[in-house]
Amino acid sequence: MTIEDIDEVSRVEQRCFATPWPASAYRRELRYPRQNFYIVLRDDPDGPKALSTTPRRVGTNGEEPGRIPFLSFLRKPGGRTRCPILGFGGMWVLLDEAHITTIGVEPDEQGKGLGEYLFVALLDEAIQRRATWVTLEVRVSNQAAQELYRKYGFTVQGRRPRYYSDNHEDAFIMWSDSFRDPAYRDSIERLRLDILHRLSSEVELDLSS
Repeated sequence: MTIEDIDEVSRVEQRCFATPWPASAYRRELRYPRQNFYIVLRDDPDGPKALSTTPRRVGTNGEEPGRIPFLSFLRKPGGRTRCPILGFGGMWVLLDEAHITTIGVEPDEQGKGLGEYLFVALLDEAIQRRATWVTLEVRVSNQAAQELYRKYGFTVQGRRPRYYSDNHEDAFIMWSDSFRDPAYRDSIERLRLDILHRLSSEVELDLSS
């Protein structure tokens, strides 16, 4: 996500959430890229179906350790694509903890796995930044999101009363398992292969930081 993306992200967010962030919040977050990480997902009809990363360090399987193949931060020859933004996500990282602050997908595009795609990209970046844990808040009524997070090993560890300002709904606090656990990393690997295989055959996307 760049400063130029903020107006469009704000329009998408207003369609997603009852209490969207002000544009100034995104501008503030983007000032500190070492601490914060924000991405947008664009419809990319001219892009490759099999999105692939260019590794900086090659692992034993020919990929960058911790980097999720196909989730490249794409740059097109001749400049950035301006295809429509379908979704966005963000988090901050401090020491060994990453906190996912937002994930949103255009209402007409929901239910296609794009939110999971963004979620996996954030988990990947958390691993790259040496985070051990990832945490987030989710509405107690948002069963679909909770099921997604549980699928990736997140569990409810607390509750924030009246967390959401629009209706004073409580939030569950969910935490991942430790990324230092090889069995957990293996489970994430299997899940990300599933979603990437599905999306690479169905849609053409551009995920940009």
